[in-house]
Amino acid sequence: MSGIHSKFNKGIIGWIDYRLPIFTILDDMVGTGYPTPRNLNYWWNFGSLAGLCLVIQIVTGIVLAMHYTPHVDLAFASVEHIMRDVNYGWLLRYVHANGASMFFVVVYIHIFRGLYFGSYKSPREVLWFLGIIIFLLMMATAFMGYVLPWGQMSFWGATVITNLFSAIPVVGDYIVTLLWGGFSVDNPTLNRFFSLHYLLPFAIAAVVVLHILALHQHGSNNPLGIDANGPQDKIPFHPYYTVKDLFGIAVFLIFFSALVFYAPNMLGEVDNYIEANPLVTPAHIVPEWYFLPFYAILRSIPDKLFGVLAMFGSILLLFVLPWLDTSRVRSARFRPVFKVFFYVFIADCVLLLVCGGKPPEGIWLILGRIGTAYYFIHFLILLPVIGFWERPLPLPKSISEPVLGGGKPAAAVAAPAKE
Repeated sequence: MSGIHSKFNKGIIGWIDYRLPIFTILDDMVGTGYPTPRNLNYWWNFGSLAGLCLVIQIVTGIVLAMHYTPHVDLAFASVEHIMRDVNYGWLLRYVHANGASMFFVVVYIHIFRGLYFGSYKSPREVLWFLGIIIFLLMMATAFMGYVLPWGQMSFWGATVITNLFSAIPVVGDYIVTLLWGGFSVDNPTLNRFFSLHYLLPFAIAAVVVLHILALHQHGSNNPLGIDANGPQDKIPFHPYYTVKDLFGIAVFLIFFSALVFYAPNMLGEVDNYIEANPLVTPAHIVPEWYFLPFYAILRSIPDKLFGVLAMFGSILLLFVLPWLDTSRVRSARFRPVFKVFFYVFIADCVLLLVCGGKPPEGIWLILGRIGTAYYFIHFLILLPVIGFWERPLPLPKSISEPVLGGGKPAAAVAAPAKE
């Protein structure tokens, strides 16, 4: 009979695996059966850290949902009940709320690592697309979760963001009505957002499975950006990278614990500890920090429709990135010109992050417009031009060729210094 050949034949694990080869599949995916480039560094830890964050969010979210009441008259009080009366409810809520921020920190680093080392290039385009889909689902989930406490910033943030869809010609008003479940942000809106907020993490988990399958199809990229040529370029994922990932998880949990126990409200808005009041508008409406760069892009354009298009376009632009970058070299280690503009792009994203949290007036509006212009110039003009014009450094012939010389070809490292 055809089927998956079991690698385990002893004890209870062997008995189960012979009938349901789950352990063999896991070994092929994250064990000794999965050969991995031997030169992966700690920037590659953030994929597993993102998976850990997703598990934390799902587990804490399920428990919180047991005590939360999705009703405009009771939601705020139920959150206070969780904080004050539920055993360790304060801990669950702080872990969940700050876990969302840590999730975005990890994913942003994961994305920038992919941009630097060219992980979006052939043959990993679908892997990159699935990663961006996960990012979009994360943003939708986080936005809906921010509405659930039903504080002032929750209510007005939902009102402002959902109203953006009204800028879409013809169907915009219908979309807004569908999102609201009526003609204003009210109880049907809260119920819909709670339902979707609970459901979407499981959709993210499903896409993560596809993301891992696409990763295993052609293997991981590596800091050199070249393909592994043979057994000499690879090592088993376990135990080498499982130990490295466990060390990364330990360091991550130290920072996460420090945030939860010593500064749990540092990344939140104080107005959200005031119950939602449709008759009182906050002086300054801002979303969570991880949305601020896109919020800055939205506000930098005076026209509502073009602002909405620019905000969504700034994310959708990542789907065509494999074709916008015309260089055949993946890693920025061998692209000195691209490397400079990559760091300028990071500075631009930080600028947009700061501008998004400031009132849209004066110097902050001007800087936001400059940052928005550069964001699109980087992708639509600089990347294609640099790819054609830049002369990259020579690539090593294999992963094993470079020695302790920062990825330089062995011949260059071994060459004697001239006096």
